[in-house]
Amino acid sequence: MNQNDLLKLLKNLIIPVLGISFFLTFSCKKEDSQPKEQKINTTANSFGVGPIQSKIELGPLDNALAQKGEKIFNEKCTACHKIEERYVGPPIKDVTKRRTPEWIMNMILEPIKMTQEDPQAKELLAEYLTQMTNQNISQEEARAILEYFRKIDQTN
Repeated sequence: MNQNDLLKLLKNLIIPVLGISFFLTFSCKKEDSQPKEQKINTTANSFGVGPIQSKIELGPLDNALAQKGEKIFNEKCTACHKIEERYVGPPIKDVTKRRTPEWIMNMILEPIKMTQEDPQAKELLAEYLTQMTNQNISQEEARAILEYFRKIDQTN
């Protein structure tokens, strides 16, 4: 192949690619500036899928329970979650403002079932491309982790 043939080939490839790139850049709908994981759960019954199917009544913050939750979180969750930054999974900060307590606990207790059946969990899986692992956490431990999340969200 000589130089002229190579230039024609490049010209025939570059012009369409640039045209398509230009079209896509300026014609695509602007995305919501709020990250997907920041969208508030607006479903009326937003419990998710799992063992928690009745409303959890939250009282004042229980610091002892939050401390227990922090220990569990540090042992089982920090490989994938950070408090204020995106990592393997979404950041934890403000999760109690984005999701209901029941949804959070079901996600902790039944992450695979949630990503298979719950629309919001499916969106998170599509965005983060990593399935949250089931850490075999009990309901009591999940409730402690929830209390730790509540503490984070009150102080940050």
